[in-house]
Amino acid sequence: MSTLQAERLQFMRRRLEALRSRRLYRQLSVIPDGAQPWITVDGRRLLNLSSNNYLGLATHPAVKAAAAAAETLGCGAGSSRLIAGTFPLHQALEARLASFKQAEGALLFNSGYTANLGIIPALVGPGDLVLSDELNHASLIDGCRLSRAEYRVYLHCDVASLEQELSSAVRENHRGRRLVVTDSVFSMDGDVAPLRAIADLCGAYGAMLLVDEAHSTGCLGPGGRGLVAELGLEREVTVSMSTLSKALGSFGAFVTGSSLVMEYLVNVCRSFIFSTALPPPVVAASLAALDVLEREPELVERLQDNGAFFRQGLQALGFNTLRSETHIVPVLVGDSARALQMAEALRQEGIFVVAIRPPTVPLGSARIRASVMATHTRADLEFAREAFERVGKREGLI
Repeated sequence: MSTLQAERLQFMRRRLEALRSRRLYRQLSVIPDGAQPWITVDGRRLLNLSSNNYLGLATHPAVKAAAAAAETLGCGAGSSRLIAGTFPLHQALEARLASFKQAEGALLFNSGYTANLGIIPALVGPGDLVLSDELNHASLIDGCRLSRAEYRVYLHCDVASLEQELSSAVRENHRGRRLVVTDSVFSMDGDVAPLRAIADLCGAYGAMLLVDEAHSTGCLGPGGRGLVAELGLEREVTVSMSTLSKALGSFGAFVTGSSLVMEYLVNVCRSFIFSTALPPPVVAASLAALDVLEREPELVERLQDNGAFFRQGLQALGFNTLRSETHIVPVLVGDSARALQMAEALRQEGIFVVAIRPPTVPLGSARIRASVMATHTRADLEFAREAFERVGKREGLI
């Protein structure tokens, strides 16, 4: 790097040093088997409580075998969907996903992040209003900002706060479109949105509703169809976004909704239009994952049983698991440095969990986030509970 270039990039060094001083610096860890219930880190065997491979499908033999589609269809699609990148395989997966979600249509995206970045600006823009839960995922927040619509935040899972914002818009004679966006399962808290009440408000105030089901699809609802399906709200939700990369064990994302909404997104959603299509091996693996889930719906029940077993065990010990009621079980620590210290102590006890710090979570709410999998055994979870108990007592959390 030249001296002149180094001087221009001093702001990077300053920013990194500031992050280090606040215990917010991050770096990559190389983990060769990171989707397995037990992993190897620096030569040590650790119980993995940090994977989103909730049903174990990323390593399922049938899903891995399906990726052999590369042999006949190639490793990449080579084009965007609107040019030469729509293979019969893409259409087959979209049809299966629409059927799975009991929707009129489905549309594939390259990730949940790119889906949300494209969908929200497609639905609202300048002169419109978008309302977002304060703990929504970063992709929803960024999509709201990129839309250039008026952006208002309501208190987490607080229906009264949302209604106040909607009624304010009516009093202010706001004439643009209105959109409410929310996660169904919140990835850092493990709680669920009051979707039925939110849908009712959207109906009463003429607002569209976008639900991010990234941590719900494959994990909740009948056959793993998500919280929207569990509550029977398919017709009330304008767009539902789900990922293929978590419970379904593959990569990418998809949205479901009416055929009109899907047609509209194909024509105006920039992150769909200007992205190369998902690779054929990924699409084939996703189809195989759906096959497994439909053959073995008990995986969903096993996941939630494991989540309840582990969560209730930690609560009985005196840990603060916030409002978790799913397979995502946070342990509130508070201080970032203390959360890092606890994560390292748990690693020494044989548990791989990560300290979650700002800006991922609000300041002062650093935590250990445990993700339970259907493929964890009860012996695994007992081992984890005992490790948390030892560390929690040493750290003064219980």
